[in-house]
Amino acid sequence: MKRVIIVRHAKSVPYGYENDFNRNLTERGEKDATKISSELKQRGIKVDIMVSSPAKRALKTAHIFAENLGFDKNKIKEVKDIYDGMTTSQFLKLIHELRESAETVFFFGHNPDFQYFVDNLLKDLGSDMPTCSTVAIDFDVARWENVEARKGEKAFHLIPRMFR
Repeated sequence: MKRVIIVRHAKSVPYGYENDFNRNLTERGEKDATKISSELKQRGIKVDIMVSSPAKRALKTAHIFAENLGFDKNKIKEVKDIYDGMTTSQFLKLIHELRESAETVFFFGHNPDFQYFVDNLLKDLGSDMPTCSTVAIDFDVARWENVEARKGEKAFHLIPRMFR
């Protein structure tokens, strides 16, 4: 069993106050990321790999999750294409290249791409992905190279308003 956890970055300052790449999280965004990652810790979720867009808001979200889940933030792999935009095929290629010993991998990034990835990895999410949405998708495969579109099963979908 392999698990992909897709996290849309937490609430960030509006576009226009800073350039897009350097937009930071708002106070609410930091609280939401802390709540969601704390819930994951309570559920016993372990992290083998974290991959993030290098944009400040995504990386900050990843750092909060790493801290709460006991993952070394210096081991977060930054992938510029997550910020620049990827197709589902390119995202699957990234998944296929993961080290086989990893069972659970977190990806941190942006909509609309992350909504598309989730919709394409599952048969159907059935809802949208507001900021800090965290979707766990399980694949009944032994190797990452066998992960395919529309073959995933939703394990859970957490959104910040569930914890307010």
